[in-house]
Amino acid sequence: MKLTFLGTGTSTGNPALLCSCATCLSKDPKDNRLRSSVLVEDQGTSLLIDCGPDFRQQALRANIRHIDAVLVTHEHYDHLGGLDDLRPFCSIHEMPLYAVSRILNHLQVAMPYSFRENPYPGVPLFDLRPVTLKKFRINHLEIIPIEVFHHKLPVIGYRIGDLTYLTDFNSISPKELEKVKGSKVLIIDALRVDEHISHNTLQQALDLIDALRPERSYLIHMSHDMGLQTEVEPTLPKDVFFSYDGLVLTL
Repeated sequence: MKLTFLGTGTSTGNPALLCSCATCLSKDPKDNRLRSSVLVEDQGTSLLIDCGPDFRQQALRANIRHIDAVLVTHEHYDHLGGLDDLRPFCSIHEMPLYAVSRILNHLQVAMPYSFRENPYPGVPLFDLRPVTLKKFRINHLEIIPIEVFHHKLPVIGYRIGDLTYLTDFNSISPKELEKVKGSKVLIIDALRVDEHISHNTLQQALDLIDALRPERSYLIHMSHDMGLQTEVEPTLPKDVFFSYDGLVLTL
């Protein structure tokens, strides 16, 4: 299995507009973050998790040629604002889009042109597939949905084999945490050092990592307030890393 980090930043991206902090002015490409999204590939199956407003740029950079399905975590714009850019992929086949019913309903309002009886030629077409908290399959891959909370908003993380992806949250129930246990690779939301109403702080993420003990953990959805990668990453436990745009993991 291969995972490519297409984007690793929070909703503002990095550099953030109008900001002149050290992180935003950094010349290190590892501090330059598009909105968070990953591509998981295994034995010919290619799954996109979230499709934010930077998707076109991310797809060109990663030379994405094929997507079997899209898994959506929640309805915030930085996680689904790029769905219209899936037009070329939807011309190959209606794109299966997996999300909870709340999000599928939201998309039919936000993108009505994709769901009309006689859609305009060329619009992206989706095969909407409701997700519950029960596991399901895409081709040979078993997908386990994991419910977390982004303050009060339910968000769905996904476990695929030994990989678990959890973004945009700062609480998880013991029952759902059980689904994460045994993961070899954990990708986990960590916005910044200071407290936030709906995201893990760095310490909150580290506490969860310590409780779960995966072989490797990668922080994602980081804001410029997290600081420079070269300064902060060396202070982390030895098996915890900053993710960065373009990083490729092999499991």
